[in-house]
Amino acid sequence: MNHSDTANPLRRRLVAGGAGLLAGAGASALSGTALAQAATVNLPMVNGKRNLVAYPEKRPLIVLTSRPPQLETPFEVFNESLITPNDAFFVRYHNAGIPTSIDADTHVIRIGGSACGKPYDLTMAALRSQFKPIEYLAVNQCSGNSRGLFNPRVTGGQLANGAMGNARWLGVPLRDVLARAELKSSARQVMFNGLDIALFGGGDFVKSIDVDHAVDGEVMLAYQMNGADIPMLNGYPVKLIVPGYYGTYWVKHLSEIEVVDQTYEGFWMKPAYRIPDNDCACIEPGTAPAATRPIGRFTVRSFITSLQDGARIKAGQQSVVRGIAFDGGQGIREVAFSTDGGQSWRGAKLGADMGRYSFREFTFGLTPERGNHDLRVRAWNRSGQSQPMDALWQPAGYMRNVVESVKVTAV
Repeated sequence: MNHSDTANPLRRRLVAGGAGLLAGAGASALSGTALAQAATVNLPMVNGKRNLVAYPEKRPLIVLTSRPPQLETPFEVFNESLITPNDAFFVRYHNAGIPTSIDADTHVIRIGGSACGKPYDLTMAALRSQFKPIEYLAVNQCSGNSRGLFNPRVTGGQLANGAMGNARWLGVPLRDVLARAELKSSARQVMFNGLDIALFGGGDFVKSIDVDHAVDGEVMLAYQMNGADIPMLNGYPVKLIVPGYYGTYWVKHLSEIEVVDQTYEGFWMKPAYRIPDNDCACIEPGTAPAATRPIGRFTVRSFITSLQDGARIKAGQQSVVRGIAFDGGQGIREVAFSTDGGQSWRGAKLGADMGRYSFREFTFGLTPERGNHDLRVRAWNRSGQSQPMDALWQPAGYMRNVVESVKVTAV
């Protein structure tokens, strides 16, 4: 594999001159045509007007912030394929100091920590050649996906439903990498750090998971995404994949792994990314949670993708409505649909099972009479968990999974 700047200037060097150009709305590597195609989109929320801009290795995406880059996938992409293309995959950074040039041939992951018996440095060449790779489809979803739709409104990035994506990840089980480090019996958690750095507060972006989770064989150090190198803005050259867990744990540009004998409580684990410690992970608006815990697995979600809210369709004409459902790893068992706002339900047809961490397609037929129709879908996973009819609320705006309403008019 050729990693030279000449062979792939966007991968090794994201923008000439560094991150400052990212703050400008795009990138020096973009052609005039790409910039000329920049447009706007109106998301379904107050102050929902956003720019669409094509960053390096990306088609035009919805820009929430440019420094650090936060780019949302236009929702129509999810109707194109169950696998989200690399150039359409959402981007979420917390720190403005993001790497703009990485040489995979010299990149090293340093593995150590107080509960690591045999620290070592892992090169990308060794990661690719000295371990048996695994591959699976898994959804990456931002904890704050759909945050802008909460009512009452909450602070934080005002995202619609596009901060998610489903990709085929290829890499090495973290378990095998840690086995070489000979963990001590005192090991309690594993910490992960990447190459992005804090410039404006908040601290270095470091995450942790329990050691039992780290060695379950599914947590992965990925170096390919949908059959290609991971895009720079999604974590090139190596990204931590924690299937079924929110994207806050999916550390980009992974550069350091530490095994420790205590619970890590750095800023991005505590107080950040915490949810109410109760069964619903929710509270009443205007109240405060009695206790919190770190955010973990996805809730169940389902979306109609082939029709947009407010669409006008032809009365009396039969069509097939498509959508996607997913959860935190149990797998989708059933999807039901309603054409009358949830008063009555029928079963939708499930598509192929592409893995318990993947999007699952569903379809149902629709022959609408003239007038207005409120379409809704609701999914259940194999543990019987489903979606609430009314949105649960929490102050951070995480884990939204309400039964969505798509209103259409048949004419």
